[in-house]
Amino acid sequence: MNTSPDVSQTCLITGASGGVATALAAMLRAEGWRLALVGRDRGRLAPAESDVAIEADVSTEAGARDAFETAKAAFGQAPDAVVNCAGAVLIAPIGRTSEAQYRDCLSANLDTAFFVSRAYVAALQAEKRGGALVFFSSVAAGVGVGNHPAIAAAKGGVEALTRALAADASSLGLRVNAIAPGLMDTPATAKFVSSDLARRAVSAQYPLGRHGTADDAAALAAFLVSPRAGWISGQIIAVDGGFLGVRPAVKVS
Repeated sequence: MNTSPDVSQTCLITGASGGVATALAAMLRAEGWRLALVGRDRGRLAPAESDVAIEADVSTEAGARDAFETAKAAFGQAPDAVVNCAGAVLIAPIGRTSEAQYRDCLSANLDTAFFVSRAYVAALQAEKRGGALVFFSSVAAGVGVGNHPAIAAAKGGVEALTRALAADASSLGLRVNAIAPGLMDTPATAKFVSSDLARRAVSAQYPLGRHGTADDAAALAAFLVSPRAGWISGQIIAVDGGFLGVRPAVKVS
């Protein structure tokens, strides 16, 4: 990655109209990064004047390649970092998950990660340099959670891809990590915390007593793409209020 203090770092963010991506973009801009914001609908993007807005479907090889070519033309080289925020939430039991829903879930979550990786690695290989790549997984890939079979399958694939790609691309100097959040309060999950009762029920599942926010995940992503995380690769890092790692004592009255 480019670490010169007088040259802006560059980052490509997919799924850039989402809550976490929007929070991440604000954090990186404040640190002086130049951004390429990628989404399937350019009209939903909210780029700053210094940003590059790119309409592309990165769940396809052609779409991912086009996004990187546009970013490279704007930046003069491949992005120093990439954060794949593209994804979709599907919470339903397997018996009520249609084939179309399942395939859409895999396309939005796993296919985007694969084709973004493929395009980024090709760009870095051509330039013979490294970078940083961050994916988003889910706590549902790390522990059985009811009504999550499709998303667990998709995010489990993302976690396996993270480790495999970190091994393959280490010779390039490409660091690859994934963030596994619990439920976060974003536009994509608003219906799950739409009432006070629902919010309290969700928060009660987390040892720290609250659900997550977009800033919780974005702050970790901003760290992972920075030079401060220069010796971290192949990791799946939970941002979940202790959901995966903690079992508090239960009080019985």
